[in-house]
Amino acid sequence: MNDLSHFQIIAAVIIGVLSVARTARLVVWDEFPPTMWLRMKWDDATEGKGVNKLLHCQFCITPYMAAVLLAWFWVSDAHWTWWVANGVWAGSYLAASYVAYDQPDD
Repeated sequence: MNDLSHFQIIAAVIIGVLSVARTARLVVWDEFPPTMWLRMKWDDATEGKGVNKLLHCQFCITPYMAAVLLAWFWVSDAHWTWWVANGVWAGSYLAASYVAYDQPDD
C-alpha cells in the first residue's frame, strides 16, 4: 500500500464508517424492494437458526461489512474507485440524515 498521509487515513476511516452505516441501514431497515427480497430469501434459508439475526441486526452485520470494506481498501491499494464509491455512499447517508432532522416544527 502506498504511503498514506494522516489526513488520508482519517478521511478513509470517516468515509468507511459512514459507508458501512449506510449499507447496514439499507440491508437491515430500508424498504427498498431488492433488500426486502434479500431479507425474505435470507429468512427462508436460515429459518430457526441463530445466524438468521444477521440481516436483522445492524450491530451484528456491521463488523462483517467493515471487514469487507477494509479488505477492498487494502487490496485495491486505496484506489480512487474505493474513494468515489464509498464517498458517494457516505455522502448520501449524511445528506439523508440531515434531511430527516431538518423538518420544520408543526
